[in-house]
This record gives sequence, structure tokens and C-alpha cells, in this order.
Amino acid sequence: MLHKVLIDAVSSQATRLLMSERGLPPPELEKHLKALLQSALAKLDVVSRDEFETQQAVLMRTRERLEALEKRVEALEQRTPPPTT
Repeated sequence: MLHKVLIDAVSSQATRLLMSERGLPPPELEKHLKALLQSALAKLDVVSRDEFETQQAVLMRTRERLEALEKRVEALEQRTPPPTT
């Protein structure tokens, strides 16, 4: 719900900037739009691309290690007879 409210707010502010009577020059308009978007993104719970890729690499290595450990456990279980009760 917060995302919709934020998007609506950004949209209305961007529309005001674009329809402004003072007619901002393109570089100034771009600067204002970037600031508006950066402010909106800062309010969202997002991570940078670098942080995402770092965590993705960590997850991939963890999965590989888990799979290797699962194979080792399976091999050990096949070598050892089950305990008798």
C-alpha cells in the first residue's frame, strides 16, 4: 500500500514539474526529476545492484557447499549400517 501512495506522490510531483509555467530548461528539469526519484527510492526498502549481486554470489556459494555436504552425508550414510534398536 505504501508503494502505491509513494508512486502516486512521485507521479503528481513529476507532473507538476513537467507542466510548470516557468518552463524549466532540460538540464534543470532533469536535475529536479533525479532528485525526486532518488528521494522516492530512498523511502523504499531496496538495495543497490552491487549489494544484490554480492548477496547473490554468497547465496550461490552457500548452495554449492550445502549440496557438497549433502552428498558427503549421503555417502557416509551408505557406508555405515543403520543402528540396531
